[in-house]
Amino acid sequence: MDHLRSLRYFLVVAEELHFGRAAERLGIAQPPLSQRIKRLEAELHATLFERGRRVTLTEAGEILRAEARDLLSRWDRMTTLVAKAERGETDALRAGVPPEVPGRVLAAILTAFADECPAVRLDLQELTTAEQTRLLADRSLDAGLLQLPVDVVGLELGPVVDTPLGVVLPRDSPLARRAGLALADLAGEGLVHAPRAAAPGSYDALLRTCWEHGFRPAAIRHARNPEFVLGLVLAGHGVAFEPAARKEPRVVWRPLDGEVLRTRMAFAWPAASPHPQAATLARLAATVLGDDGVSRLVPPAPGPRPWDVFYERS
Repeated sequence: MDHLRSLRYFLVVAEELHFGRAAERLGIAQPPLSQRIKRLEAELHATLFERGRRVTLTEAGEILRAEARDLLSRWDRMTTLVAKAERGETDALRAGVPPEVPGRVLAAILTAFADECPAVRLDLQELTTAEQTRLLADRSLDAGLLQLPVDVVGLELGPVVDTPLGVVLPRDSPLARRAGLALADLAGEGLVHAPRAAAPGSYDALLRTCWEHGFRPAAIRHARNPEFVLGLVLAGHGVAFEPAARKEPRVVWRPLDGEVLRTRMAFAWPAASPHPQAATLARLAATVLGDDGVSRLVPPAPGPRPWDVFYERS
């Protein structure tokens, strides 16, 4: 605990760059503060401050400042969670989900979580994969349903749900008369898809698979909202790839030969000081997402998983 106090003192000095002002902020005399910082430097075998007419941080001090902030933040979060757990309280679980997740699926996830963890409020937020990874990194989010592939360094990954994609096209399209389609059959068509910024890894992998199987979209129109996607498809701006048939009489959904296009999703959460129920949410959500008759659960692979590509190759 004394080391943690030393780090807190160090951070105040690093902010003030003046031992007198730092001591005043801390409510202690300057000599004990200076002695504590010197002991910290001795223990780390590093000079943290250049002491002259002006106090400045050394390179070692800059590194310690960044690391100390992260360590103390994690310690404070851990002690808060432990204290609340001891009192029978638990923080709300803040979780992100992509905009395209259907409402019935969200409702099923919320219901399953409420049944298993009635004392914890699940705060779902509509966020893209890119937005979720940023918020997970700065601990503004406890868990996020990510569209893979994505860089998961520093994150724990729950069960992966693998779902084949089919193609959505207008009912009056000549292609709609076929029971199934190959990607090459879509040659000359445009593509309606979420913008790359929403999930760069998934976007790039999908286009790469399309090109490798003979479909190079004539144009790509970007849309996030499912209704906007539908409108662009109906207006003839392109086809769209979705996991299952829409209940919309003006369009049809057709499977792709060989199920060469697939989407993979999984909940992820910070590896350090995670929310106690993050893994539970991941497990329950995977069960809900995988219970559609076509998806399957894929256990996460051990070891590093940065930018794994999950689309099948021919």
